[in-house]
Amino acid sequence: MTDKENLLQSNTRRVKNEENLSFKKLIIGYIILFIILIITLPKVYFSNEIYYTSKDIAELKSKLNVLKEEHRLLKQDLEFIRYKNQIIDNMSD
Repeated sequence: MTDKENLLQSNTRRVKNEENLSFKKLIIGYIILFIILIITLPKVYFSNEIYYTSKDIAELKSKLNVLKEEHRLLKQDLEFIRYKNQIIDNMSD
């Protein structure tokens, strides 16, 4: 039984010697967490801004392509109308 008692006593001493988180270690932990947040939050913000800006640019490019195509069709219609008017003018002379 002495071995069991010695083991129990050593375990009891070890449990009593365990140290909880000290105030200094807690402050150091908060400082490390704060530094990590200072580093990562701007990166997340700028990545988000870049994503939405590129999304807006893609949408504007799409609209520009539609407008260019519409402009080309209007030019073609205008040419056709001018040609038609020239033919009508030549017929009336």
